Amino acid sequence: MASFLQVENISKSYGPKVLFGNISFNINEGDKIALIAPNGTGKSSLLSILAGEESSDSGGSIKFMKDISIAFLKQNYDFNPENTIYHQLFWQQQGLYEAVEEYHSALAQSASGTSERLEKALAEMDRLDAWTFEQSAKRVLTQLKLTNLNQKMCQLSGGEVKKVAIASMLLSNPDFLIMDEPTNHLDMEVIEFLEDYLKKSKCTLFMVTHDRYFLDRVCNTIFELDNGSLYSYKGNYSYYLEKREERISNYNAATERARNLMRRELEWIRSTPCARSGKAKYRIDAFRDLKERAESRIEEKRNMDFSVGTARMGTKIIECRHLHYEWEGQTMLEDFSYNMARGEKIGIVGANGVGKSTFLNLVTGALKADSGTLEIGETVRFGYYRQQGIEFSQEETLLDVVNEIADSVALADGTRISTTSFLNRFLFPPNMHNTKVARLSGGERRRLYLLTVLMRNPNFLILDEPTNDLDIITLNVLEEYLQSFPGCVLIVSHDRYFLDKIADHLFIFTGGGRVKDYVGKCSEYRAYVAAMEQASARQEVKLQQSAKPAAQREQQAQKEQLAAQSSASAAPKRKRLSYKEQRELEEVTKAIAELESEKAELERGLSSGTLQGDELRRASERIGEVISLLDEKEMRWLELND
Repeated sequence: MASFLQVENISKSYGPKVLFGNISFNINEGDKIALIAPNGTGKSSLLSILAGEESSDSGGSIKFMKDISIAFLKQNYDFNPENTIYHQLFWQQQGLYEAVEEYHSALAQSASGTSERLEKALAEMDRLDAWTFEQSAKRVLTQLKLTNLNQKMCQLSGGEVKKVAIASMLLSNPDFLIMDEPTNHLDMEVIEFLEDYLKKSKCTLFMVTHDRYFLDRVCNTIFELDNGSLYSYKGNYSYYLEKREERISNYNAATERARNLMRRELEWIRSTPCARSGKAKYRIDAFRDLKERAESRIEEKRNMDFSVGTARMGTKIIECRHLHYEWEGQTMLEDFSYNMARGEKIGIVGANGVGKSTFLNLVTGALKADSGTLEIGETVRFGYYRQQGIEFSQEETLLDVVNEIADSVALADGTRISTTSFLNRFLFPPNMHNTKVARLSGGERRRLYLLTVLMRNPNFLILDEPTNDLDIITLNVLEEYLQSFPGCVLIVSHDRYFLDKIADHLFIFTGGGRVKDYVGKCSEYRAYVAAMEQASARQEVKLQQSAKPAAQREQQAQKEQLAAQSSASAAPKRKRLSYKEQRELEEVTKAIAELESEKAELERGLSSGTLQGDELRRASERIGEVISLLDEKEMRWLELND
């Protein structure tokens, strides 16, 4: 496969902090690469350098082997707030916006009799193929669940802005996609659409994402940035996890051998001054090299420790009875009742804007329901991690932030530690304690925010999109902590992997204030939804196929009627079925009845929410087979009766 991009000896530092130094790599055409690294180690900076928006500190070179187009999806999308969605997309494409504006202006002017300007505008629209772009834009926006194209950008939610950014990227049809956290703020349906699109696309891709299902299904190569060095793994995320463990194990084994050698060298180097003075200089230099290698053992950052204390929780947690809430005439919660038990871990899923965050604010008392009752147990102590986070003072240091909350923190074993020790547990080493908030990366700020939530020792955690901007290593540790957390957890997330590991069951917000309680894992629910969508699509095809023969029969009947009117002797006679065909008709009729019965039974099982794992998969596959068989039998029934 042809080389696409060659990167040699690029570096990036911020003050004394070296993010990466003199790294080199090659990207081939068609590669789909994910970059994995801890927060604050330069992932976004590396993407910006490749996109040409930042430069390498050490010079180096970035060479594209072809004249290719690049699209860069940033975490923060630049847009004109007064543009409509429609105009924003055209505005992003070179020359299209001006051509469309000129066309509409010329069209309005042509009403008064001037057509020369309109002819020129039409010719320019044809030259730029603006008509095709407009059709493609509407199709992509529909797939991204954006239907009101006249809505202004300033009126959109964060998730909707991200969808416009993705639409703009896809419509530019680039050769090379560079994407920084593409799944942040997106609902599951859109994530799955983008996942499917990129998986099938022949584009070359370089991205940063924390969504492990997404990168496992899309990527064929993983780059890992670790302690300033870059490692490459030819495979998906699952393959990377396996080979990374091998790399670390092999490295640490070599380090252990170096330690043993160093002990022997240490005995030699500490021998009598007279003996040492006569030793060769190369032995002393070799000792120094051994000492450096022996001290370089890779210590896993997953040693981050979230095990803080948890306040005692009584038997009464939260009791909701017939809660109803409206906002600006829109129903956000309709007749919701549920009693939470101690230790429950519930995931909350649904499209953007259906009321998930509103529900969390109702539960915590930040909002008051219009009707119904909400009772919170006296011992409940909330820890609320909000999607928008909190605004730290940019001039405050990390120590300032935590010391404003407490001067010590209670741990799970009952002991207390200082705030400096607690910062160390969250991978903020002593040399960062006096670092100002303004110098932290986005992921480091989210980790600091999580720290401030947990140090208050909550027994009921409410997490609104906790995975945004956190690196995969931090997410792994957070997941382990939540799995063993003795209190209650409510999680709003679009991260299917995260929800699968934590949530026992789901609250599914379907719109209009309706909430469905689904017992099972997130991936099982998504498989159920996919099966129902496939069944619906097949049913639609079946109806269309059934309608076609019916229309043909009606047309034939009209012809026969006309023929009968012109000549009674020409009246067609219906062909009688042979004995074999009659028996086949009986068998087909019986088979249709049996298949309809099986289909109804499968649909009841899939909609019950009780099927899990292999049962759900088998039912999903079988309903597709049944619908296909029904299509065949019904078409044959129509042929025999025609």
